[in-house]
Amino acid sequence: MLSALPSLDGLEFAPVSRPEQGEVDPGTRFAYHEDDGLVWADYRGGEVVHGHLVGTRTGDTVDFRYVQLNRAGETNSGHCTSVLTRLPDGRLRLDETWHWESRPGSGTSAVEEVLPY
Repeated sequence: MLSALPSLDGLEFAPVSRPEQGEVDPGTRFAYHEDDGLVWADYRGGEVVHGHLVGTRTGDTVDFRYVQLNRAGETNSGHCTSVLTRLPDGRLRLDETWHWESRPGSGTSAVEEVLPY
């Protein structure tokens, strides 16, 4: 299934807000890469010292697992399914449904493309 929306490769995203049971916040930055349906990103900021996600993209759906180290020195991991859309101003947005696999908790969140200065 092809998408009319562009590749995530080389784009930066930031969370819109901090989810109740999450650790990312508007200070977290995700550096995305995409190649032939494979998607990965490194991220840091907010409570996250270092995080990495890896998964696949089919059409406008991105399915990935993530692992991260927080400021308390804890590692955690989880699974996320995101739907890619275009905002009215042309930027991309990922609406996410996620759950921790290493601890209790789940939620929804959104990240939006950060344009370069």
